[in-house]
Amino acid sequence: MEGNFSSQLLKNAVSELTRLPGIGQKTALRLALHLLKQPVEIATNLGESIIKLRSEIKYCKSCNNISDRDICEVCANPKRDQSTLCVVEDIRDMMAIENTGQFKGVYHILGGIISPVEGIGPSDISISPVIEKAGSGNVSEIILALPATVEGDTTNFYLFKMLKKFGLIVSIIARGIPVGDELDYTDEITLGRSILMRQPYQGSNG
Repeated sequence: MEGNFSSQLLKNAVSELTRLPGIGQKTALRLALHLLKQPVEIATNLGESIIKLRSEIKYCKSCNNISDRDICEVCANPKRDQSTLCVVEDIRDMMAIENTGQFKGVYHILGGIISPVEGIGPSDISISPVIEKAGSGNVSEIILALPATVEGDTTNFYLFKMLKKFGLIVSIIARGIPVGDELDYTDEITLGRSILMRQPYQGSNG
């Protein structure tokens, strides 16, 4: 399809859309042509919302969640159990667990997991705040809700080694989730049960 564009403006729009994950040139062209058929306000609103998302979004100072404020709605909610902390890899995992409606505690988003193959070590993800929260005296249980992968297990084990000195309950979500699956691709019923049926972490691979 390269070189078949009748408009440089169209070509530029398609080129930018293909920068998004999972968007090939054909899909990008279809999206661009769709926008051309819509009222100008549709494209304007889309553009403005993306610009505002990128320029005005905040990350919760407590858990790293995406937020409109310095402290996200979950952390600021007085009805949440601040003594139960669920550690997840990224924001999508937090959203997946929230959608189950089964967890009433708070979260900490690591922003990744340990992966020596990819050169990601403990210092490259947000582990230190978890240790600080564990030592604050305000947390009684930490739930490790990381992917059922080698990297997830490696991160679980590292966290467990760092946390066991605090005498807290360290739990791991029940392995009803198939090995290798990511939390945000797991159905809500299975994920909800895995949270409710969490087990004490024994310092092994599950």
